[in-house]
Amino acid sequence: MLCPFCQHTDSRVLESRSAEEGHSIRRRRECLKCNRRFTTYERIEFVPITVIKRDGTQESFDRSKLLRGVIRACEKTGVPQEKLEATIDEIEAQLQMRSDRNVHSVEIGEAVLEQLRGISEVAYVRFASVYRQFKGVRDFADALSHLTIDNQLTKN
Repeated sequence: MLCPFCQHTDSRVLESRSAEEGHSIRRRRECLKCNRRFTTYERIEFVPITVIKRDGTQESFDRSKLLRGVIRACEKTGVPQEKLEATIDEIEAQLQMRSDRNVHSVEIGEAVLEQLRGISEVAYVRFASVYRQFKGVRDFADALSHLTIDNQLTKN
């Protein structure tokens, strides 16, 4: 670590502690040349994810946009906000672990549906109706029958 006072490259760590609610580490250091102390912060660097939409256009992944969609699907279902944020955190973590930084919106939508299936059946159908662009009652009936079959398979 480069000393901000004398530009020497060697320092020793005097103290380390969690900062920013666990999102970074604060380190108190001492330069081995000039003996002055300084503080550094270590944070995880997230590489941006590019979302490839159905029409082929690309945009940066927007966590808040995804959260808004899930919140709308879960309106009046009694699912706590903390649960929804944790769900989005999990999906985002899955995306960050991928080696490919380009992800199709279809993959994100399927990940959301997979999570919503275990949270709220109503939210699952609401999200599916927008995500899969339901055209009529038949599409709703198909989604409900798939949900019912999946529930029966997991119970057996």
